Amino acid sequence: MTIEKSTAGGKYIEANGLNIYYEEYGSGKPLILLHGGTQTSASWHEDVPYFTEHFRVITPDSRGHGRTDNPEGELSYRRMAADIAAFIQAKELVKPFILGYSDGGQTTLEIGMCYPGLASALVAGGVYYQLSDSIIQFIRSLGFEGPGILNLETIQEKDPEMIETMKQVHISSPDPEYWRILLEQTSKMWLTPLNYTIEDFRKITEPILILLGDRDVFSPVEQAVDMYRSIPNAELAVIPGASHSTVISDLTKPIILDYLLRHNVSVI
Repeated sequence: MTIEKSTAGGKYIEANGLNIYYEEYGSGKPLILLHGGTQTSASWHEDVPYFTEHFRVITPDSRGHGRTDNPEGELSYRRMAADIAAFIQAKELVKPFILGYSDGGQTTLEIGMCYPGLASALVAGGVYYQLSDSIIQFIRSLGFEGPGILNLETIQEKDPEMIETMKQVHISSPDPEYWRILLEQTSKMWLTPLNYTIEDFRKITEPILILLGDRDVFSPVEQAVDMYRSIPNAELAVIPGASHSTVISDLTKPIILDYLLRHNVSVI
């Protein structure tokens, strides 16, 4: 039996051993939005009205983020893909669209590989398949010096508001130091090699749009092209002048919407 609990602004649902917090807007075919690492579903608030003109938009907090708990105390893209698959089943959603950004995009790739037929179409923004030296160096420059190893002084210097924001939004645990725990768990996930193969990409049978900026340090254009060429039913959109943080923007939302509407076929 599926149990849902309401709270101000959203609901909780039990799925895959988690209490997953989510918000829901609009009507029509479901569109699930998966946020980036260290963020929450609130990061989509400015984008939601654009998509609710056409879809029933659902924005969950990922495992360990925001109001969603993480009893296992570990993060991985495969775990989060299993969470979303269970969430879709618990909500009785029929072949929704899934749009993921950054860590949400990596989760979207895993959903395509591990759960063929679950979605109607996928959008993966700001993704990669291999930890190149340049990606590792960039992650370390942000203060994530190794798996579970943080340089808080560098993190504070690079993004002065980050720690205070994390203390306010990641409230699934009563531990006042949970923000630090989440950063440590995230660093382990970011610095764990993915080891994807061409065979893994060929498992993605749904249509998928790979979206990136040509200035995205996390998502090198060369890797996006490799994925595009390896996935049977893929499209590729490279946005000029866009960075990792601007891959979802007023410029790219019409591209995403056009893609989704082209694949908006009723399921009988």
